[in-house]
Amino acid sequence: MTSTIWLSIAAGGALGAVSRFAMSHQVYQWLGRDFVWGTLAVNLLGSFLFGILTILLVEKFELSIEWRMFLLVGFLGAFTTFSTFAFDTMMYLEAQEYMKAFWNGLLSLVGTVIAVGLGLWLARTWLQ
Repeated sequence: MTSTIWLSIAAGGALGAVSRFAMSHQVYQWLGRDFVWGTLAVNLLGSFLFGILTILLVEKFELSIEWRMFLLVGFLGAFTTFSTFAFDTMMYLEAQEYMKAFWNGLLSLVGTVIAVGLGLWLARTWLQ
């Protein structure tokens, strides 16, 4: 890979990480911290955007590899928070909050797959 691709990923990652923190912080202020709503929200939105942007960047507009890496690998890779999801779930399990661990796992895993599928479907349907 060229140095411009690495820089694209790094720049996207920086913006994605800051965006993740800002969005999750706002969601927690709105819904509280009795559940991991912030993590779930960024994972659902990030997965949805990944579906849409994959079609837009790869199939529709055929953007350069640098832009695809910036948005998909850098920005959305840093924006979504699978490691945080895993940690949150483990904390629920250690606290013996099994229903919260179950719902976090179910909603995060199934929800993000559905969100990617919805993003792909919308992009293919509306952007043809």
